[in-house]
Amino acid sequence: MSTRGVVYVHSSPPAVNPHVEWAISGVLDARVQLDWTVQDAAPGQMRAECSWTGPVGTAARLASALRAWGMLRFEVTEDPSPGTDGERFSHVPGLGLWHGRTSANGDVVIGEDQLRSAMAAARRTGQDALHHRLDELLGRRWDDALEPYRFAGDGSAVGWLHQVG
Repeated sequence: MSTRGVVYVHSSPPAVNPHVEWAISGVLDARVQLDWTVQDAAPGQMRAECSWTGPVGTAARLASALRAWGMLRFEVTEDPSPGTDGERFSHVPGLGLWHGRTSANGDVVIGEDQLRSAMAAARRTGQDALHHRLDELLGRRWDDALEPYRFAGDGSAVGWLHQVG
C-alpha cells in the first residue's frame, strides 16, 4: 500500500547537506537532490523540504535515517492510508526524536491507553503531572522549538520524490 508525506529539514549545517540527501535517497531508493535555501532562523544553516510517495512506514525509515545527524532539526510526515494512521516525527537537538500518530487533518491523535495512563498517574501525583504528560504526548516541546524554523520556511517550494519499487 502506498502513501505520501513530506520531509522538512528545518536546519542543517551546509557540510551535512549531501549526507541528508544520501540518507533520503537510501530510504527512497532513488537519487535525491534537494533545493537548499538559507534558514533565516539560524544563521549559517540551510533548510530544504520535499514531498515523497512510498509504502506505509516510509516516514519511520526516513526519520531513523536522518536522526543519525543529531544536529539536524527536521520533521517527517506520513499521510494516513486505509487502515493506517498518519504519523509525524520531529527531531530537535537536545530533545531527540518525538513521534505521534496523526489524523486525516494532521492533528496529533492520543490513544485511549495513553490517556488512561496519564489520568491514572495524575490521580497519584496531581494535575501538573497530567498537563506535563499531555504536553509530552502532543509533542509540545518539539513544536515550540521548531516553530521559528517552520515560519522561516513559509513560501518555500516543495518538490515531489517517489520511492522506486
